Amino acid sequence: MLTFRIMTYNVHRCRGGDGRIDPERIVDVIADGAPDIVALQDLNPAQDGGQLELLASRLGMRASADPNRPGKGFLSYFPISGLRSYDLGASHCLRADADIGGKRLHLFNLQLSGAPAQRRQQITRLLGPELLASSSLGCPCLVLGDFGDFWWGTGNFDLAMMLRKVRRPLWRGTYPARLPLAARDRAYLLGAVRVLEGTVLRSPLARQASSHLPLILTVQLIDPRRYLRVENLKTGRMEIAPG
Repeated sequence: MLTFRIMTYNVHRCRGGDGRIDPERIVDVIADGAPDIVALQDLNPAQDGGQLELLASRLGMRASADPNRPGKGFLSYFPISGLRSYDLGASHCLRADADIGGKRLHLFNLQLSGAPAQRRQQITRLLGPELLASSSLGCPCLVLGDFGDFWWGTGNFDLAMMLRKVRRPLWRGTYPARLPLAARDRAYLLGAVRVLEGTVLRSPLARQASSHLPLILTVQLIDPRRYLRVENLKTGRMEIAPG
């Protein structure tokens, strides 16, 4: 069984509580959490030559994002492949496959609307046949990000019916960062994966760097299957056996 740490973090375009845009503070917050993978929301691709690339270079991680749908991205020490975006209506979901020690994990990075009607539409599409109800999902899934609600938002019952909600820490509020009352940033599971521990990073720097606090999960893959990378598969022509 393989264990790794993943962070979900709405960086609010790297704008802190003081109104100042400072990606270096975000770098320090992420480094303090020491994640292996980071799912980022609310990035500004036009700022500082691309905030995702700047964060990746400072942290020594690989950056993955859809250039046609900016605003979300992944930072990772593990190989990331199969990156694609799905329209949720007024937002999009960024899906990727992480290769963790030869095992594959489907990642879904999202930021839902706070408007009830839009949020219900987004959750319906998320749980639909193109995404989480797709027959092509053969590996465990981790759905994480900013779910946009303050208490019990519309569509949460549907999420709970189809997915397993990650048990969050006692002090689970992540928004607003200075006085975190709402647990907007969270995760759900599908398949052979479990979360061993969840932590909200509540340092003074984290409270200042963004409008959200980052949530860090220690995740364990319990799927016994292993998957060949595409480049390892033989691509030669089929041979005809004699006889």
